[in-house]
Order: sequence, then C-alpha cells, then structure tokens
Amino acid sequence: MKRKLFGSLIVASAVAMICACGDDTGSSNAPDLMGNEPGSSVIDNPASSGAVNPGSSAVVPGSSTTIDPNSSTSVNPNSSTTVPGSSGSVIGSSADAGPESSSSKEPELDASGFPTLESYGPPPAEYTKDISATAKRGWNTRYWDACKPHCSWLRENPNDVTRADTSSDAAYIADFGTARNCNIHDVEVPTFTLGDVSKSWFGYNGTRSACGDEKEKGVFTCTDMAPIAVNDTLSYGYVAGTADSKCGKCYHLQYDGHFANEMENNPPRETHRALKGKHMIVMASNIGNDVAGGNANLPAGQFDLMVPGGGVGAFDALTVQVNKGRDFNWGAGFGGFLTECQNKLGYEATLVAYQTCIKDMCDAAFGDAGLPNLLRGCHWFADWYKAADNPTYYIEEVECPQYLIDHYMSRFNTTTVTNIKKVTDWSTYKEGDVLDTLHCWKAGEAPPEDGWVNPSAGCAP
Repeated sequence: MKRKLFGSLIVASAVAMICACGDDTGSSNAPDLMGNEPGSSVIDNPASSGAVNPGSSAVVPGSSTTIDPNSSTSVNPNSSTTVPGSSGSVIGSSADAGPESSSSKEPELDASGFPTLESYGPPPAEYTKDISATAKRGWNTRYWDACKPHCSWLRENPNDVTRADTSSDAAYIADFGTARNCNIHDVEVPTFTLGDVSKSWFGYNGTRSACGDEKEKGVFTCTDMAPIAVNDTLSYGYVAGTADSKCGKCYHLQYDGHFANEMENNPPRETHRALKGKHMIVMASNIGNDVAGGNANLPAGQFDLMVPGGGVGAFDALTVQVNKGRDFNWGAGFGGFLTECQNKLGYEATLVAYQTCIKDMCDAAFGDAGLPNLLRGCHWFADWYKAADNPTYYIEEVECPQYLIDHYMSRFNTTTVTNIKKVTDWSTYKEGDVLDTLHCWKAGEAPPEDGWVNPSAGCAP
C-alpha cells in the first residue's frame, strides 16, 4: 500500500581495518558499550530504548490535534490518517494527504510510497557551490552492516546528546525524531513500542536490532537509505559520524581528488581524480565509536558512508537479510567489495577494471535478492562515486533536503509517546497490517474506578 507524505512538515574503505556502524545492544536503562574489535564500531544503544515519561498531553507541530498519551489514538503529522498505535488504524491509507504544493498535481510515488526523487524538484544551488576556499577537509570510509541505526533509538538519558531530544514533542520533531527502520523484507516498522509495563514501570522499548540475538526477527536499516544520484555531479546519502555527532544533521561534501592516506609515494589514484569536483549532501543516521575525529590535515574528521557492498563490519545483519549462505563472498569485512577487488587486481588497476569487478560482485550479491535499492546503491558506488577509496572532501553543514528528511523520519513514531504493543518477531509484518495497541498508564494515572485510582502503572485488559 502506498503512502503520501506531508512534504513540508519540517522547515528548516573504510580502510581494510576500519568499519563504522554496528549494533546497539544492552540493558533497558543505560548504554552498554560493548567491547569492540579493532576497526569495529560500538554504538551506545541498548536493546531497549529506555523509559520516557511524557507529560499528560502534547501538541504535535503541524497539527491542530492535542494528543493524550493515555488515549488509544495517535496522530501522524506526515499523514491525514491515524497511525498504528490507535486501535484499528492502518498506516499507508490511500486517503493520506500529499505534499503541500502550489500545484494541485500530486507527486508521483515510488514503490515504497515516497515521492520519486524527480518530484522534489531541482536541488538548491548551494548544494553544488564551491566551498573549497572556506570549508574544512575530512574524509569518507564506507560500510553497510544493515543493522538498526543508532539514530533509530530513543534518547537514553540527558547525557545522550546524539539522538533526538525527547523533552517535548516539538523538540523531538525539530530533531527529525527517530530514523526509520525496516524488517527483513524491507517493510518499515516502528522504531519503539510500549515496553513490558509492570506495576512499578511504564516506558518504551526500541524495536530490537537484527544485529543482536533477534536475527531475522529483528529490524534492519531500510534499504532506501542507500545513496542515490541526483545528477552527474550531486548525490544524496546517509553517513555514520563520530561519537559526538548529532543525528539528523546534514552536510555538503565537495570531493577534492585526494584521499586520506595520501603520501608522496602513495599518490591519488584514477578513482580519486575521477571523483574530484562532485558533491554529496549527506545526513547523519548512525554513530560509530571507531569513526575518527580530525587531524592537522583533515580537521573535519571522518564520515562512514552507507554503501551496500561497503563492508559488513563487526556486527553484520546484511548476510541475515540477503541470506546467501556462509560461503558467499561479501568482500572484506572492513572495506567490502572494493577492498576485495583491490586484493584481486592490485592497487594500480584502472578505474574501469575496478568498476567492472565491483559491479560483478554487486550483481552476484543483490541481483536476485529482491532488494533493488541495495543493487542500485552498490552500482552507484562503482559508477557515480568512481570506486574511490577513502576520498577526501571539503565539508560544511547545510539544511537537509526534503528527500533525505522523508527517508529518515519514522512514519510510525511521530511523537515521544506510543501505545503500540511490543512485538518480538517483526519478520511477518506486511505493509498495511494493523498493529496491536494497548491502553497503558504511568503510576498514579490509572483511570478512576468507582472513585478509586489505582496507584500502580498498568494496562487495560
């Protein structure tokens, strides 16, 4: 079932031993920093996203509706229909409102219910302006582990400055909320649900990552977060930043024809030179504790670019999602298909030779996987990105394109509250399925019964 988005909701390789973003696992109350292997990424994300104690009611920005977190109805500001979380509600109704426009013509939708890239119109000129005279320099590595992104979890505590602010619905939406996540069939599912409510506890649990024990029952990166070319000189994509990066921020990258480990006896390759002058607008959707800060030559530090075939890293849910078997060649764990092709062809091969090798691996991995965005993004790396290994760029922060915002923001968890019932196996959820909900309350907020108020937290039967 296709969905129409409210487009103006918000105004506003890896070297062989480097990986960026893995899984978020741990307790329900505090971050659990897992011991990481060299080059692995550790994300301070618990298996549960912890308790959030919302106020008694909240007004959703962009909506005239006041939401009572104890009611069975929630409002999705991206839609004119109620979202899962209200009894009997279905997300993705054909009656959803389309993007606001001065024209009455509705945009064409893609297979996932998003407006097509072309329907967003031409990109702003600032996305391809020359920033080399004023901007700092940084560099890209690459990865695609398919794990639930760090930014898909609720903020754990006041010390967590990376994820969306949950102090109010207005602050949450201003930070673009939680990043979308999908099940093994690439169908979007909630990022958090009601937790195991008891007499003494009311709160929410993040949907569990496929990079943990859940495997195929868990959740994954949505494949439409793979990079996409806007034109020959501009692309959009998502990245993992350093441990102090902020989820939902966007950056303009202008590639300069060089690379991170460049030296006099190790000059740029044909691949780096071919990427020179191209631009990307990227949005931070993940955090990696092994993603490096800056240095004297590259003070802006590192981003790990999300690229299918870029390396499954230390955690790896991709092999679960694609299910090719133990012996399938996924390339180097840290560096992916390009590193594998470099090992096969040497480091002085031609651009065309690298492109051919990588695309052959793309086709073998994703050609029959039923996940076309992975194949598209993998080919993008060879064709548009020119198979560049750890290229450097000039960087500045910019306003996010609506395309990246729409593919980032959860379409289920549009406020800091939910009444969606906890699900332990997301693999059976299909587009348009109605989600079970519960009417629960915090301690002291139970509905009165004959004048008596139950002092405990709980849920209605």
